[in-house]
Amino acid sequence: MATETATTTGEVSTATGDWKAGVAGGLAGSVVFGLLMTYVIPAPLLEVVIPSMYGLAPPAAPFVGWVIHMAHGAVLGVGFAALVGLKPSVGESVGTSLGAGAAYGLVVWVALAVIAMPIWLSAVGSPANPPLPNISAMSAVGHLAYGVVLGGAYGALAN
Repeated sequence: MATETATTTGEVSTATGDWKAGVAGGLAGSVVFGLLMTYVIPAPLLEVVIPSMYGLAPPAAPFVGWVIHMAHGAVLGVGFAALVGLKPSVGESVGTSLGAGAAYGLVVWVALAVIAMPIWLSAVGSPANPPLPNISAMSAVGHLAYGVVLGGAYGALAN
């Protein structure tokens, strides 16, 4: 004897945000920040510092630096999407998402570039180890640009 059960499907909120928009926004923001690092911020950030976090430099490895930088940006974009998913109204408009992205970019700068990166590079014995804290106005501007592009792209793509 067969039994049929009626089910209804509906929209289920998992409060995770739109991870695809986070990845896309993170990649877009990473391109902008990467161009700033390539043409404005003095070397050897992309060429040596970023690859040496994983023992891949020296010697200078600009392509590897770009790949790692883009991967970091995509992962951080997913983190942004997860945070926005906790308060979905933040991602409902491009304007609020831009503001959230700018704030996120600055938080990422303080947590990762100012504090974590010097500790990490010291731990792996990198010759490109910056001081702790690693406070750089250009790095702050680059992370802010990353966050603004991430937030804008997220707001546009998630809606």
